[in-house]
Order: sequence, then C-alpha cells, then structure tokens
Amino acid sequence: MSQRENVNPIREQNHRKNSRRYQKRAAARRRRNTIFIVEIVLLLILAVVLFFVSKLSKIEKTKLDMDKIEVNEDISQESQKIMMFGLDNRSNGNLSQGRSDVIMLANINNDTKEVKLVSVYRDTYLDTGDGIFQKCNAAYAKGGPEQAISMLNVNLDLNITDYVTVDFNSIIECVDLLGGVDMEITDDEASLMTGYIRELNELTGNKAENLTQGGTYTLNGVQACAYARIRYGGGDDYRRTERQRTVLTAMVKKAQQSDLTTVNKLINEVCGDIQTSFSNAELLALASQVFQYSIGDTTGFPFTKTTRVLSKKTGDVVIPCDLSDNVKELHIFLYEDSAYTASDTVKQNSEKIVSDTGFKSGDGH
Repeated sequence: MSQRENVNPIREQNHRKNSRRYQKRAAARRRRNTIFIVEIVLLLILAVVLFFVSKLSKIEKTKLDMDKIEVNEDISQESQKIMMFGLDNRSNGNLSQGRSDVIMLANINNDTKEVKLVSVYRDTYLDTGDGIFQKCNAAYAKGGPEQAISMLNVNLDLNITDYVTVDFNSIIECVDLLGGVDMEITDDEASLMTGYIRELNELTGNKAENLTQGGTYTLNGVQACAYARIRYGGGDDYRRTERQRTVLTAMVKKAQQSDLTTVNKLINEVCGDIQTSFSNAELLALASQVFQYSIGDTTGFPFTKTTRVLSKKTGDVVIPCDLSDNVKELHIFLYEDSAYTASDTVKQNSEKIVSDTGFKSGDGH
C-alpha cells in the first residue's frame, strides 16, 4: 500500500481546516497591521498639517476687494502666475498702509520650479490711480495692496490677484537665525554701510560691527539689511534693488540647506511680519514645494530709463523710455512671450509719460 493510502482521511481533513484557519488569521493580522500603518501615516500627515496651520495662523490674512482691483482681461492666463511681494518698512506699524520700500514681481515656473524676480523701482513714474502720475510706491500708501496691485496691472499689463507684504526689517532676525549670509562687498559699499549699521543698531538694540574694507564676508542680520538699503552713492535705487535680490537669493539658498529646527525658528520669526491674501490652503501648497524652488534670473524695471526731477511735487523720478517698449521686454523676460503687444492702456500711459517728461523711446540707458 502506498504512503498516500496510509494517511488518515479525517486527520488530513482537520489539517486542511486548521491550515485555512491559520491563513485567515494571518490575513486578518496583515489587514490589521496595514490599517494600523495607514492610521499612523494619516496621523503623521495630520500632525504636519496642524503644525503648519498653527504657524500660518500667525500670518495676517486679508481678503482683497476685487472690485477695487483693475486687471487686463485681454492678457493670457500665464500672467496669473505672477505674485507681488510688497515689502514695507512698517514705519507706521501697519502693513496695510505706507509707501512700499520694495516692490517685487515673482513668476514661478511650475514645470521647472524656477522663480524669476523683477524689482520695480519704487520711484518709477507711473499712473498710481485716477490718472495721477507720480512715484509708483505712492499707490500702496494711497489705497493699500488693492491700489498697488491695480497700479502694476494697469501699467505693466498684468493680472495679479494676490500679494504678500513683509516687514523688510524682519530680514535682520532671519539672517541671524540662518547663521548669516555670504556676500562680496566693495570698499565703497563697506563705507556706505556704516551709517545704516549705526541706525539699525539703534533701532534693534544690536551691536553689529562696521566693515572696514571690501571683501567677502558672512554678514549678520544688521549688516545684510544695511547692505540691502544702500542707495545714495552706491548706484542709487538700481543697484539697491539688485542688492535686495542678492540678499533674498542668498537667504533662500541658506534656508534650503538648513535643518528643521532652524526652519521652524525661521517660520516663527517671519510669520508674524507677513500680511497676505493667500489662504492657508494656498500657502500650504506653496510650502510643500518650497525646497524644490530655485531663484533664477533677476532684474529691475524699467529696463531702459532715465532720472529727472520733474517738479518739486514729483521729486526725482525714474522715467521709462518708453513704457510700451519696457513692458514688452518685461513680458519677454517673465514669460518668454515675444508675441506680446502692449494694450491700449499701456500705450496711452506711455504717451502720457512722454508728454509729461519729454523722454521717448531710445532716450534712456
């Protein structure tokens, strides 16, 4: 008789039943383990979201009155990728008022994660609202972010609908938390920084040292802010905005290389000095990709320009030569849109600037 025939049928049947029970129990355990792991992951995700929401709650949120914002409906959707960063010195303690010391446009390429920055010179002679042409930074003081955004949309053919305003002096604490930023300083810049360092030390209670000569330094917060504020004798507002972009770029790179403890401290410091129209959900979406972004090309606007004192009231202004040509170059820089043509509004504003100043296309540098 074969070995198979010697097997007890009842025992074999029981063995099969026990085996199926074991497999069912093992499968149940695996399902429970899987559910348990998924629950842990969900809890971790929830914890991270709550962490960031708690940070974002410190940011001052404002809802823009879109009825007060002018946009150019003829401009393509790509213009809506633009964001405006208006960094104010908070001299009046209110981020909704005051002349904007810094006006930056940022275009994020969602495919390459490259960010292009454009500084709009604050003294640029533009329509700030109601057909009043003056220094463009007056728009924020006259009507807050809505009027500042309208000023940019109308004069530059953009469709900006969101903004961020930051206390520029918060750069001091942020740079210090990052352990400083590396900068190459000229002899002239080192000399010009002295007065700003003294003023910032008095305002903040810091004791930053002056730089005795040019060279490559790791600047602390006060020194970096002083460097970014150099204007007279240091290339005027053109070079100043370039320095601002240089400091911002260095800060972003340093932050991306920092550990989570430093990033947490940085978030705590910055959030209280920000006002924005972005929702928490939109900010979280941006924050989730922040380490993938890189700052690419940066420049200033207008590209071709000159400066003149038009009157005692207007003061020394930056004159686009002419506005239409400069706006076309802006769209090529931001969007690589060589097919762009200026809107009727931009053409009319361009003609008004030529009439007021006497400077036309080809007159600037």
